Amino acid sequence: MQYVDVAARALLLTVFTLALVSKIASREAWIAFADSIRAMDVIPRAMTPAAAVATAAGEAGVIVLAAVPVRWAGSAAFVLASLLLGCLTVAVVMVVRRGAAVPCRCFGATETTMGMPHVVRNLILVGTALLGLAASFVGGSFDPLFTAVVALFGAVLGLLMARWDDLYSLLGTS
Repeated sequence: MQYVDVAARALLLTVFTLALVSKIASREAWIAFADSIRAMDVIPRAMTPAAAVATAAGEAGVIVLAAVPVRWAGSAAFVLASLLLGCLTVAVVMVVRRGAAVPCRCFGATETTMGMPHVVRNLILVGTALLGLAASFVGGSFDPLFTAVVALFGAVLGLLMARWDDLYSLLGTS
């Protein structure tokens, strides 16, 4: 089970790092992200700047906690990721149910509007965080080489999750 912890940490570390970097890469990226929150229309407009900062801070928290190689930090990263992803998933569901055409700015500038594929991606990530949380309570020894392979596997899966929109359209299911 300890390798599930490692893979889940690497996956979430990759996803949240790419998400955060895409939001803070430039002033324009940050404004586009805040505008997408406003366009979602799930919170009062006056709370948009605070929601944008809270999202970025939550992502940074997951990154830092997931990178610390102690059990309690991993558990905290999984809990924080689950809460953040849960909130984001509820917001996306609200947008989809309303039929609003709001671009997903989770990983930077894109014209892809939020839809059920984003809900599915977020639910997979929530499941990963919850699985990682369960695994974080199981101890055991680590084989350094296998740990590196598992971490790489998790990071690659994280890259695939970050490119979910592209994979979805590549499979011709759009």
